[in-house]
Amino acid sequence: MTGRPTARVAGAADWPAVVALRTRVFVEEQGVPPEVEQDAADATAVHAVALDAEGRVVATGRLLERGGRAVVGRMAVDAAARGGGYGAAVLAELHRQAAARGLPEVELHAQVTARGFYERAGYTAVGGEYEEAGIRHVTMRRRL
Repeated sequence: MTGRPTARVAGAADWPAVVALRTRVFVEEQGVPPEVEQDAADATAVHAVALDAEGRVVATGRLLERGGRAVVGRMAVDAAARGGGYGAAVLAELHRQAAARGLPEVELHAQVTARGFYERAGYTAVGGEYEEAGIRHVTMRRRL
């Protein structure tokens, strides 16, 4: 692939690949129960995807609106594509979508191991660490 990865809003045709990716990352790799990984919010969320040079979905994330704030979640990057800029591309697309909706701030629950990734994207931790789905997390926010 030439240049930096890009992301776009996912369409209905992308959904099976999004589910497969999230299942690989969250359920198989991280041991999150399948009934926790997918939830009712998937139906109303804006989902973004990044594709590799072969057109495969290798990164995804979703955007919800809660109380006038954008909430990013379910950020997942295929193990083979990590470090390639795909997650950053998805996050940037979700930021664009939030800004287009007039939302001034984004919040997310970052896995502690991904904290540096989000800090590089302009996020700041608010509060201490806690456990969510058996994994250490920290709430982070960023102004748009």
